[in-house]
Amino acid sequence: MPDLSQTIHTHTYPNGLVLLGEPMRSLESAAFTIRVPGGCIYEPESRGGLSVMTVEMTTRGAGQRDSRQFVDDLDNLGVERGDSVSDSLAGYSGATLSKNLIPALGIFADVVRRAHLPEDELDAARMVALQELAGVEDEPGQKVMQELRKLHYPWPWGRRSQGERAALESISLDEIQRHYTRCFRPNGTIISVAGKVDWPAVRDAVGDLLGDWKPIDVPAVVERPRTTRLNHLTHESNQTHIAVAYDSIPYSHPDYFQAWGAVGVLSGGMSSRLFAEVREKRGLCYTVYASQTTLKEHGAVLCYSGTTAERAQETLDVTVGELRRLADGIEEHELARLKARIKSGLIMQQESSSSRSASIVRDWYLLGRVRTLDEISKLVDDLSAASINDYLKRNPPRDFTIVTLGRQPLEVARAVSA
Repeated sequence: MPDLSQTIHTHTYPNGLVLLGEPMRSLESAAFTIRVPGGCIYEPESRGGLSVMTVEMTTRGAGQRDSRQFVDDLDNLGVERGDSVSDSLAGYSGATLSKNLIPALGIFADVVRRAHLPEDELDAARMVALQELAGVEDEPGQKVMQELRKLHYPWPWGRRSQGERAALESISLDEIQRHYTRCFRPNGTIISVAGKVDWPAVRDAVGDLLGDWKPIDVPAVVERPRTTRLNHLTHESNQTHIAVAYDSIPYSHPDYFQAWGAVGVLSGGMSSRLFAEVREKRGLCYTVYASQTTLKEHGAVLCYSGTTAERAQETLDVTVGELRRLADGIEEHELARLKARIKSGLIMQQESSSSRSASIVRDWYLLGRVRTLDEISKLVDDLSAASINDYLKRNPPRDFTIVTLGRQPLEVARAVSA
């Protein structure tokens, strides 16, 4: 396997802003990721979508640039860019030639500190947000998985980032301005760069751009316990969409890679258990998968299958049966295939500055430090069937949350109690 060793630089400014850097000597490009503590957990309960509208408005002029100049200047630098909102974080990412990294960071420093939030752009931003929401509503598979997250995680961690139509249609500019002022702050913000980067130059430039940004105290998020684990969404279709979740552990837990390995055997490639048993052997569905997901304090395994209405009940029963069977343990040959897939993914990640930039921000947010690819590789190498089986013995899949979407509800109690 190629050498994955990397140097990770970290710097915390007096105002709490964290800068991370990972030089990648083989590349000519550089990527950046900026994450501010402005995700949907910070929205008022009735204002779902406030974060995504705020982010959209910040890209419509900032600093000395109006909306048109903002786009032109980034295009002139050749910045391939995007923005996003998650449960706890919102922000921006981009990649460009190494020489253009610092000028690009200068533009986004204005975005997070001096966004115009122009009133004459509000209706256009609202239409973008509503179109994104409509895209989810038109995809039953996404819709059922979002409902699963909402039910399974304690409030407000399962909120969907796209928001709710009623809120999006009525969110005011004053609400956006308040959200921006409250959430776009240096304490809790993480910036990373990866690729062909001059670390001292980037560190000093970010200090000049954002070092005098004033921190703001924000109250902690108050969780509300989940109240139900079962739901059916009526949808006139010949297909039924099935979503199942059970508790797991977050990324910061010492056993995380054992949990991850177990789910990798369950779902990952055409030889995985769910694919082989539910799709190939029985022909019950056209797609089925499970994924280990993590928030900062919560972890879960989320499963999905899409099938015909006629075969939906059997699909649910067999899927839950495979989840329960995982507690009996995995075999060495299953783990060997999983390790090969993971190592391939690590090698490909080494070749992408954008991937590494996003990964090191995620690590810092979830762990308070960054795992190198070498460290991850060793954690994968150290996985064994025995260690995973010990984890599964202590943490068997159980207490399922189940959401279905289709013409008729399924007998979920039978699947849960079997």
